[in-house]
Amino acid sequence: MTEAKTRRRGELLEEAILEATWAELAEVGYTALTIEAVAKRAGTSKPVIYRRWQSRAHLVVAAWARQRPAESVTPDLGSLRADLVWLFTRLADRTAGMMSETIAGVMAEAFKHPEVQELLRERMDSAPLTHTVRQIVDSAVAREELPPVVLPRLAARLPLDLVRAEAVFCGAPVPEELVEAMVDEIYLPLLKGLALNRPPHKEPDGPPQGGPP
Repeated sequence: MTEAKTRRRGELLEEAILEATWAELAEVGYTALTIEAVAKRAGTSKPVIYRRWQSRAHLVVAAWARQRPAESVTPDLGSLRADLVWLFTRLADRTAGMMSETIAGVMAEAFKHPEVQELLRERMDSAPLTHTVRQIVDSAVAREELPPVVLPRLAARLPLDLVRAEAVFCGAPVPEELVEAMVDEIYLPLLKGLALNRPPHKEPDGPPQGGPP
């Protein structure tokens, strides 16, 4: 008896679609990528893809997210600068493997579609990067390299923005000397400035209880 072919569903089907998307990106780039070609490569149909991802940009962002390596433990290298150089170098290495034309295409699409802008913002704000940056800053505070710092959302996201912009506009991989310049000339001064501009400690109003008027 001939064995019936198993129909892919759920995660198996989505994995096949995302793998096909990334393969298409590697072959033709973002501009020439079509949902039809992805569907053909994945052995499925355009309606199946559109039920899961509402646009080409949404699909590419999902495929891009799937390519990110598993997050490793954030090292404590003994100094804020060393930890930041590690982080920026890791971002540069990752970006070099993500095809700058693809990144540029997704960003161009985002400028055209507000809903994609929101999707990218949500992904960046919830990405492990912001947690890693805060871990690095907290370690520096614990070593008393910095006073306690309230890290704004945009500041936590800035390492990725800096590395990505350089990769898109000037080409990847980002050279080591430029990685160190981003740390020394931009991000370290930013963190120190945020520490200096902390809101002053507010004394309680009125005299202490039981004290003189």
